[in-house]
Amino acid sequence: MTNFHELGLTKQLVATLFALGYETPTPIQAQAIPQLLEGRDMIGLAQTGTGKTAAFGLPLIEMLLKEQKRPDNRTTRTLILAPTRELVNQIAASLKGYVRNTPLKINAVVGGASINKQQMQLEKGTDILVATPGRLLDLISRRAIGLTTVRYLVLDEADQMLDLGFIHDLRKISKMVPAKRQTLLFSATMPKAIADLASDFLKDPVQVSVTPPGKAADKVEQFVHFVAGKNDKTDLLKKSLEENPDGRAMVFLRTKHGAEKLSKHLEHIGFKVASIHGNKSQGQRERALKSFRDNEIRVLVATDVAARGIDIPGVTHVFNYDLPEVPDAYVHRIGRTARAGRDGIAIAFCATDETGLLRDIEKLMGIEITTASGQRPEGMGRPSRGGGNNRGGANRGGAGNGQGRGRGGEGRPERRERPARKPFFAADGAEGGDRPARPARPHGDRPHGDRPQGDRPQRDNRRNDDFRGQRRGEGAPRVEADNDLATTSDFRPVKKQFGPQNGEGRPARTEPRKEHRKGGNGAQNPHAAHGAHEPAAQRSNRGPRVEAARPANGANAGPVKFGNDNRSGGQQGRTRRPA
Repeated sequence: MTNFHELGLTKQLVATLFALGYETPTPIQAQAIPQLLEGRDMIGLAQTGTGKTAAFGLPLIEMLLKEQKRPDNRTTRTLILAPTRELVNQIAASLKGYVRNTPLKINAVVGGASINKQQMQLEKGTDILVATPGRLLDLISRRAIGLTTVRYLVLDEADQMLDLGFIHDLRKISKMVPAKRQTLLFSATMPKAIADLASDFLKDPVQVSVTPPGKAADKVEQFVHFVAGKNDKTDLLKKSLEENPDGRAMVFLRTKHGAEKLSKHLEHIGFKVASIHGNKSQGQRERALKSFRDNEIRVLVATDVAARGIDIPGVTHVFNYDLPEVPDAYVHRIGRTARAGRDGIAIAFCATDETGLLRDIEKLMGIEITTASGQRPEGMGRPSRGGGNNRGGANRGGAGNGQGRGRGGEGRPERRERPARKPFFAADGAEGGDRPARPARPHGDRPHGDRPQGDRPQRDNRRNDDFRGQRRGEGAPRVEADNDLATTSDFRPVKKQFGPQNGEGRPARTEPRKEHRKGGNGAQNPHAAHGAHEPAAQRSNRGPRVEAARPANGANAGPVKFGNDNRSGGQQGRTRRPA
């Protein structure tokens, strides 16, 4: 099969593809499109940049056009889930190009954008909905969209969705979708978690695979610089950008803070640069990508949020400023260049504490990356691809035939017997061996009371002089606050001790009492509690309180007073009037 018409697509769709510049299908498209048109569930293993979007998008559009139905309000016929906002927007943009001159309606919903506008877009229904799992569940909880009419379900970049913790959201969504559906799962790798997910979501799937996992694009030249620290990384990056003034570069870092800091530094020294990471709003991320696509900026500094699915033509250089902790992420990073048959260069900076990460990357890819500068550490021989999963194999330490410094292999010298080591407590000239028995102490049978007591110093029975160890009822010693401890957060200054007390159990005041502020409890406040403005001595010498005679039942007792004048402290209410 050499063209799209032979794959089973209609002439109308083939003409649209020809207008977009698509003439020959890619390997993943040639394998997937006929199988999907037959209604089979599918597992697709392919790296980014291989044409996956068209591989599942074109047959879905073909089948939706044949059904000749319109979606109901707040429903969708096709659901496509992707892990990041950028990938969702890119998939939606590609599909909108394929459905031109057709009545199909495509919408994209992502976090960071106005959810009210998204609700209005979904009001009249949609044929293809591309979404991130989190925002989709938010819209479902608002009853803005229902999944009861979904006929086709697509999980794109499923391995990254699992890495980002979307597994629980995916299971929730799968329970809302009808069991009778066609499900497609695309992933760059196939770990056990993806296999388990496929067994739960798919029924008798067919598997198509192109570009084995861990293999980069064929036209990417890879180099590594061994550096001592981050200052050397920045100098090498600046030098490389200056040597390629017409190039377009993407620089990847591990952390959001590091990406923003490097972006501001490059902008300060004169480069046209933008950054994209998780701390950026959706609008900022879209503006940065648009500026990079429109060639308004030369350098895009990013975290791994932009390592997958971002199709930006013309990227000439990819810099791994920080090596990724997951080897697969390196493959996705350098996949941003050498797209659509172009050439590209991938440059990595490896510090002394990143040699282990570089070794894992080389082992995954089965190659030794060319050293551009610096000295490769000893023991990093040519890697060999291990068996089992992509994380390791038998030859982890070095060359596979036992000639290097690996852990196993032929030619390893036999271990010699170690002579008995003299213990540290042995005397000079003593031979190694068992520890000798400790000699018996003299007078070991003497009773305890027979020991002399006269020379022993008298022990103070007090626990200590610190006030924190005083016994109950004991007076604390008067200690002045230490200036050093007073300024230390771990210690509080010593609490000031009271002086002599009067007969009422209160400390005697040596200075006159300050007047109460106006508005508080005192003589100037007519609503203060009874006796609150009097000194303690006057309150104690005051005679018994004489209460006024209460009125008879039914008599008018006057207005009810609220506040501190009513000493009952309970709920206040008026006296019930007689009937």
